[in-house]
Amino acid sequence: MKKPFVPEDLYRYEVASELRYSPSAEIAACQVSSVDEATQSTVRRIWLVPLNGADAYRLTNGQSDRHPRWRPGSRSLTFVSSRGGGPQVHQIDIDGGEAFELCHVPTGVMSFEWSADGRHLLALSTVELEPQCLSQPSKLPKDPAQNAPPPPRIVWRLPYKLDGVGYTLDATVHLFGIDVGTGESHQLTRGSYEVESAAWSPDAAQIVFSRTREGRLAHRTDLWIMNADGSHMRQITRDIASVSDPRWSPDGRSIAFCGSRADGDSIERLWLFELATQNIRRLGEDDVEIASSDSLSWDGDSNALIFLASCRGRQHAVRLTLDGGYTTVVAGDRQLSSLSLAGDRLVFASEDIGNPCNVYACGLDGGGEVQLTALNAWWNDRRLPHVEARMFDVPDGNGGTESIEGWLIRPLGCHSASPLLVDVHGGPASYVVFSFNWHVYWYLLASHGWSILALNAVGSSSYGCNFSERLRQKWGKLDLDQHLAAVERLRKEGLTDERLAITGKSYGGFLTAWAICNSTAFRAAIVSAPVTSLENHYAVSDSGYYADAHSMYGEPKVRRDVMRELSPLTYAENIRTPTLILQGEDDQRCPRCQSEELYTAIATQTHTPAEMILYPEGDHHFFERGHPRQRLDMLSRLVSWLERWIDVPVDKGHPD
Repeated sequence: MKKPFVPEDLYRYEVASELRYSPSAEIAACQVSSVDEATQSTVRRIWLVPLNGADAYRLTNGQSDRHPRWRPGSRSLTFVSSRGGGPQVHQIDIDGGEAFELCHVPTGVMSFEWSADGRHLLALSTVELEPQCLSQPSKLPKDPAQNAPPPPRIVWRLPYKLDGVGYTLDATVHLFGIDVGTGESHQLTRGSYEVESAAWSPDAAQIVFSRTREGRLAHRTDLWIMNADGSHMRQITRDIASVSDPRWSPDGRSIAFCGSRADGDSIERLWLFELATQNIRRLGEDDVEIASSDSLSWDGDSNALIFLASCRGRQHAVRLTLDGGYTTVVAGDRQLSSLSLAGDRLVFASEDIGNPCNVYACGLDGGGEVQLTALNAWWNDRRLPHVEARMFDVPDGNGGTESIEGWLIRPLGCHSASPLLVDVHGGPASYVVFSFNWHVYWYLLASHGWSILALNAVGSSSYGCNFSERLRQKWGKLDLDQHLAAVERLRKEGLTDERLAITGKSYGGFLTAWAICNSTAFRAAIVSAPVTSLENHYAVSDSGYYADAHSMYGEPKVRRDVMRELSPLTYAENIRTPTLILQGEDDQRCPRCQSEELYTAIATQTHTPAEMILYPEGDHHFFERGHPRQRLDMLSRLVSWLERWIDVPVDKGHPD
């Protein structure tokens, strides 16, 4: 008999990523991540996935083995591991033997890439910021024996902090070249900027890399090129924001890269730089959106690129020729999360709401797909919910209607009305994520007789630019009506009733807060890592000063009147829905003051039941990849809060 899902299943879930195929070994390597219950930590190990039908198997046993890369022309696999202390590049022969440290960078290695001849590495490493980059270094003694306080943190530019990292201006990331034969490394870039990604030219004579800017506003990233020894460094792009993951074509004539059109635009598109003409142009139509920049690969003749694209809430493998020809290779109601070109085949990781993460392979035309791994075998013993993609006719905000898409998750075999949780995705320029790690509570609630509705309402990405951009200056005003219309459709079909709850994180937390400020339709609410005061968020978020303005009205300036009008906090005295607030204390994307303001407003301006739970050391992603015990606590509180209030009608009275 099938078992219900339980919170502890988060310890059992395995995720494959960083797929890399080796032509020499005719095998793929990947990183497999899971949560270790004994150590309460995330464990990353390297697996090998044969393409000939043999079983996949674990190659390494370290606690933090990641970033697998094949050494060109060999059957040796290299990866980053902290098994010897700090993270360094290690190598192992897949035919037998122990892993050993290949080279040593004093400050450790974040990531690396091989030159085509297998003799040199490009490595990203964190270094202390050079003193001349600081306005005035602290004169406080550093000797802890003197009982001195920590030195002050000087802020002279934006951004000065990053979610999951904290204060960033005392260190930066630079590029190192490593001669593997001698083990010698030398720093190639210097300055108060940060290198984010890099790649060799096919002849290893040049390096292309993306880096942040210097100066007062340093969040934008640009494309740069230099010689392999670090000389003749020159900037290539200036008008494209957030450049990342450049890929040199095999013939050496072009560089493909990802980038967004403007500051704060979270949607990445594909661009091409032609070295002979120095011309930069966008590849494909404007609605072609990159789902994962790490997935970008050239085909062998340098005439096309294969990558993961966001397509109507799915993530598919597509092929795009340099003249704009677009072909979907791997489709389906699923989200691919990693992709590697394997000769005449593709290897990819995939998961959807009904199927866990596994690795698959197919032909370059998408045919002959086979599953290569048996990760998450425990999944087969669980009582899976019924999952259905639905279309809903909803208000378009202009007096008419439009159709939007959503996912309805219901207990298997349930044919009557059930309590319904409306789950709002983040962004807003994003879409419903299928990952089990993000939504363990879906499966728990379905096991408790609940249904879940997850919509890609207006503002969502992957449905075209117009659909995404129409939400500007209408946050909450337009998409809440669409959610309520979809719920009413389900109510008329007899699939739900008045037992209605709502939840969301990040922008989903914003819309959840907006909903309970402007509606009494919901009997319970879970607000996670929200935006509640846009004027405040603009100043305290690590990216608010450029992302909020773009998302709200498409202009790089402050409009306080719009911010106040669209802030849930402005209407907090109207809240009648019992509200649970979940927040990571160290969240720098939607800082905890956003939750604190909402809780204080409810507590002082209403009689509505409310609790706020703060999770120490939790960042913005505390819900999906935070400390395991904290995640278990969140799951327990979420389910308990919903079940506690879902049968209690909302008291719509006014405070005294």
